[in-house]
Order: sequence, then structure tokens, then C-alpha cells
Amino acid sequence: MRHGKTINHLGRTASHRNAMLANMASSLIMHKRVTTTVAKAKALRQFVEPLLTKAKNDTTHSRRTVFSVLENKETLKELFGDVAAKIATRPGGYTRIIKLSESRLGDNAEMCVIELVDYNETLLEAKSAAEAKTTTTRRSRGKKKATAGEGQSSAEVVAEAPVAAAPEDTATDTLKEGETRDEKKDDESAS
Repeated sequence: MRHGKTINHLGRTASHRNAMLANMASSLIMHKRVTTTVAKAKALRQFVEPLLTKAKNDTTHSRRTVFSVLENKETLKELFGDVAAKIATRPGGYTRIIKLSESRLGDNAEMCVIELVDYNETLLEAKSAAEAKTTTTRRSRGKKKATAGEGQSSAEVVAEAPVAAAPEDTATDTLKEGETRDEKKDDESAS
């Protein structure tokens, strides 16, 4: 049983797993997206999101903490420069996992793309287009009240409006079974 076991060991020793995740995190930061298996992507998400959160606070201590994990100066420059500026306002959820339809040929493993959320231009353009579309102007019903009188309440406007007389009741005739109204009119006009 796997009760309480939260870490996916990925079939590797601890040192191998940490080195692999550090390399994948560096690749993700440098290239903004990585194609890998679903299991590795989920492990990478847990590994890299705390590093991205630390990058939002650009201090010497946070730089040294992140460098002790990644051990790559170029990645550190990219992370604390460009990436940190883009994710500064985001409260969390910096990565997105998109599952691919085809699986890997050798072992039929499920494949996916893990990417940084703020760098997918096609989804950002679609989101901005959807926001622009939802900001349509609505017709206001309050214009009639404003033209009736600026200082008057709606009750005063209704009280001043002319009252039209209700139409008088008209008598209705009952039709016999199978008889139409046209036949009834013809009978009345003939008599």
C-alpha cells in the first residue's frame, strides 16, 4: 500500500531524481515549455513552483537558495530577470500541464507539455479577445426616467401621466358546435 507516500520516486534514487528535476526545471525556465511524461511533469510542477515563488522576491538570500537547487547561472539570470517580472502579480499556479493525444512509442507512456502560463501567446491572445468581446455596451432603461423630469421621482412622473380610459366590455356570442365565426357573422348580417 502507498498510504501517506506523497512523493513519486519515478523509479530513481533520490540523487538521480533531484538532478533530473533540476535539469528539467532549468530547461522549463529557459525554453518556457518542455515535452515529457505526465508523471514527470507532475513531479516537476511540485519541484519548480516554490522556486518560481522565491524568484518573485529578488534578494541575495533567495538567489542563493534557488542557485543551490538549480546550479545554473544562466537559468538564474533568466528566472530572476524576465520570468520574475512576468509572474510578479500571479498568486500561484505558474505552470500548466497539457496532455497530448499520442503516447510514447517505446513504452506507451502518456505524454504531455508542461509550460509556464504567462508565456503561451496563443492562449493569451484568445483570452484578451474573449475579454474584449465580453465588454459590450448594454442598453440602459434609465434614459426614460431622466427625460421625464430631472428632479422628479418615478412616482411623481406616473401620477402626472394622463390616464387613458379603459375600453368598454363587448358582448361575446357563443358558437354552436361545428360553427365558425365567419358563419355566425353571415347569419347576423342576413337577419
